Amino acid sequence: MREIEIGEFADAWAAGAPVVDVREPWEYRNAHVPGAQSLPLGQLGDRVTQIPAGAVVYMICASGNRSVQGARILVTAGRPAVSVTEGTSGWAAAGRPLDTGEDGSCPHH
Repeated sequence: MREIEIGEFADAWAAGAPVVDVREPWEYRNAHVPGAQSLPLGQLGDRVTQIPAGAVVYMICASGNRSVQGARILVTAGRPAVSVTEGTSGWAAAGRPLDTGEDGSCPHH
């Protein structure tokens, strides 16, 4: 299972790569990478089919721990995925843009 740094992730994000944020909904609402799909880690296994097939999916959480687990779940399900090592914290620390609130890209339970 591959992990990538913020710089490499930023390039993929800018190119429109799919991003899945596996943090809890309240964490996502507070701040997230623009365009990231909210899909909490605890629900990921049951909802893999909601993630676009084909392209490498970039998994992100707060600091890189949950995204490793999320990427493993996807890879086990036959989907290409990588984990962003420093997570949303690293993204914010690098001065990258953040969105807040719901984005409507994924149904919330």
